[in-house]
Amino acid sequence: MDKVTSRFDRPEIMALASDQEIKEPLLSNSGQDGSLSAACASPLDSANAPVVLDEIARNLEGNRPHVQSDQTRQKRISLFQGLVERVRRTVRGSADDIGWLQRAPDMPPVEDGTDRFTNILEIIRHDVHMLPDSMVYLLVPGLFSNHGPLYFTNTKATFLKMGLTCHIAKIHSEASVEKNAREIKEYIEEFHWGSKKRVFLLGHSKGGIDAAAALSMYWPELRDKVAGLALAQSPYGGSPIASDILREGQIGDYFNVRKIMEILIGKLIKGDMQSLEDLTYTKRKEFLKNHQLPKELPVVSFHTEANISPAALATLSRVAQAELPRFAPISMPVVMPLGATLAATAQVLQSRYGEKSDGLVTCRDAEVPGSVVVRPKRKLDHAWMVYSSNKDDPLEADASQVCEALLTLVMEVGLRKNHLCSLRPE
Repeated sequence: MDKVTSRFDRPEIMALASDQEIKEPLLSNSGQDGSLSAACASPLDSANAPVVLDEIARNLEGNRPHVQSDQTRQKRISLFQGLVERVRRTVRGSADDIGWLQRAPDMPPVEDGTDRFTNILEIIRHDVHMLPDSMVYLLVPGLFSNHGPLYFTNTKATFLKMGLTCHIAKIHSEASVEKNAREIKEYIEEFHWGSKKRVFLLGHSKGGIDAAAALSMYWPELRDKVAGLALAQSPYGGSPIASDILREGQIGDYFNVRKIMEILIGKLIKGDMQSLEDLTYTKRKEFLKNHQLPKELPVVSFHTEANISPAALATLSRVAQAELPRFAPISMPVVMPLGATLAATAQVLQSRYGEKSDGLVTCRDAEVPGSVVVRPKRKLDHAWMVYSSNKDDPLEADASQVCEALLTLVMEVGLRKNHLCSLRPE
């Protein structure tokens, strides 16, 4: 009876009994002897009460573990789903983002200008030049350009020898796209104010993104000051390298690459991590949603495919020139394994995503919607445009000639657009 009473006194049982409208048996004294009345014949009489209460107690004690088990099961399912999603993101990486510009329904189509570019380049190699000296040519360098002394220097020297006004934009290459866009706008306005000449821009890598941002953000002020734009190996749609470094669940998490880049850019070279974030697919989609290049602007986009053969893995690039004071004017080239590194990354992108690239930028992400696209068959890595290789073929065009051909093609596209505009009805 003590066992029954102890169970009966539990608050849970009382609550359940109240909910089910189970009442205690009516007890009454028929006399002083305390005998039970005939009402004890109810379903919860003294004989049946222990059985009923035992059953209620067992039900309550059995329900609580089930509730906890359900909650635990839900947590385990959530953790498993989170793990599956993380693995999926890790495996997929940037596969769903590469080439998104080509799939976007609201983007204008591109035009293939490879054949015309090849013809122009052949003419230039026969020492026939078509760029007018009535323009200013502004070369916009890319990421880490402040730390490569030879970045664009050969191209600038070649243009100056031809009597052309040429400048290299002295921007902080590790700054954000919007900050560099403002500085490029100021460059253009300064050149135009001083010479009254219009400006042709050629941007390499992130420099093309910065230049395009300046023209798309400030076009009303720059409309009469800019003649055209060439983007060389620029990740206009975004970069899988930048995205995989910064995307959650990618190499940036597993190998601390993100932390290394934060130290490299933020601490060592005093840059802004935003410069790398601006090249991710997420940031490029956000930017291009609000800022697109004007349709009337002549634009040429140029991309290449790196050589991933075993021989390319031993390629060195000349990034500086060291003077030897004791033996002046003798100088020694400073070389780095940029070519080998880019060949390796191009091989990784090919294996993981099945995408052709120059080692940093995939071919599809470098094609600007509405532009004239140049797709050369020659194997060139991302650094070739600004740093010569120790294995350059003397029978092939050099980087300066390629830049000249790109700007010449921009000029022809501009002349054609102006002609087409003149044919439009008022």
